[in-house]
Amino acid sequence: QVQLEESGGGLVQPGGSLRLSCAASGRTFSSYVMGWFRQAPGKEREFVAVINSSGGNTGYQSSVKGRFTISRDNAKNTGYLQLNSLKPEDTAVYYCAVHSRSSWYSPRPNDYVYWGQGTQVTVSS
Repeated sequence: QVQLEESGGGLVQPGGSLRLSCAASGRTFSSYVMGWFRQAPGKEREFVAVINSSGGNTGYQSSVKGRFTISRDNAKNTGYLQLNSLKPEDTAVYYCAVHSRSSWYSPRPNDYVYWGQGTQVTVSS
């Protein structure tokens, strides 16, 4: 089992930046693919970004590509999501999650087996 804990959320003005962290404990973090998802009030949880187990491959939702960067440090058992040029529509609870499927790229929440509790990101002036 893997326990995940997000941190780094907060209130930021439009155009600002935040860095979210996802600290993992339990089984070997480096053997899992990590994804970030978000959920705004009244909306379904949506895919944001994914990174393979080694960190060599990444994928993004089109609306965040070029603004967000996913990364990981397996030595520290931690994943990251750098959020730049934030917009009000980025406001949501952000979750990290992991899976160990053979095909690393997945935007489907149901493919992910372990989830963190989420961290709130609010973009507002």
